[in-house]
Amino acid sequence: MEQEALLHPKKNSLFRHCKHQYFIAWVDDKPVGRIAALIDGVAQEYLQKKIGYFGALDCIPDPKIVAALLKAAEEWLLTQGIKTAMGPLTLSSNGESGVMVSGQQTDIMVETPWHPEGLADLIEASGYTRTEDLLSYRLEIKSEQVQNYKSPGNLEIGAGRLKDVTIEKVSKKQIQQQAEILRGLYNDAWDSAYNFVPLQDYEMKDMLHRMKPIIHPNNYVQINRSGEPLAIALVIPNVYELSEGIGATPSLWGWMKIGWRLLRGRFKSGRVILLGVSKKIRGTVLGSLFPGLAIHELIKRAGLPGMNFDWVELGWIRNKDRPMRNLIEDSLAPEPYKVHRLFEKEIS
Repeated sequence: MEQEALLHPKKNSLFRHCKHQYFIAWVDDKPVGRIAALIDGVAQEYLQKKIGYFGALDCIPDPKIVAALLKAAEEWLLTQGIKTAMGPLTLSSNGESGVMVSGQQTDIMVETPWHPEGLADLIEASGYTRTEDLLSYRLEIKSEQVQNYKSPGNLEIGAGRLKDVTIEKVSKKQIQQQAEILRGLYNDAWDSAYNFVPLQDYEMKDMLHRMKPIIHPNNYVQINRSGEPLAIALVIPNVYELSEGIGATPSLWGWMKIGWRLLRGRFKSGRVILLGVSKKIRGTVLGSLFPGLAIHELIKRAGLPGMNFDWVELGWIRNKDRPMRNLIEDSLAPEPYKVHRLFEKEIS
């Protein structure tokens, strides 16, 4: 159901500005792989370059199959006047990004793609060049190390140098109303990333609408200064736990178990899907403090309704983002437990 909502043009608002073509690889009348070729109209305008994407890549790690899928996507992109292919993205740079390079033995996580070992090498063998690695960290929320995490400089929100800084209290309904604030701060946080494409207002509203059943007010942190929103963090529960032990095609009893688990709202793990600060304070002392303050606030809420996680994934940390990596690796998790990789190729 999740994949249908993602890939169906009438169910995903991304397709308001995105052209696509899907391909399936067959061997002996059996499907063995899939790929999507995409042209993002917003990306074309924002980046001012003829770039296209490949994504939704899933297949057995066979060199011939991977090469054939990539070639099919490239040939379609060429017919649309595209000169550069980038990916894998499902289905945009604001969705599931990269091919899994390491971490295949870890727990499956929401909003995170899984691929078999060696697939990245097969993409590279088809002429693609690595552009960026995205790192994910596992934070054991109830561990002594994480619980002892101090806010940057041991500063307290609402006191001393941060006396005009506050945490915005929001209800579940208000989270939906914060869509434009979330979108603005998300776009600010990522606009320096390689080939970044801004998230559109209807995409953010669509995302929050889909997540409404699982989001609790305690999942959302908004930090204001003198009433102005300057930083946000949003963690969502790992909904894959709902179907644990049930299988891909649930029976009636299986659906009842899924519904009961959702009503209980007891998730062992979650994922921080948004973490960012306004560009107004980027490069300032305050800007360097706010990500740590947002993480600290999430940790303080451990055990509260909606935040009773054993562990949380903090992901999509750019390999080149040394300040954020230092913040995490020095105090919370010494090294990434998963790595995803993005590639690019000039096609002709």
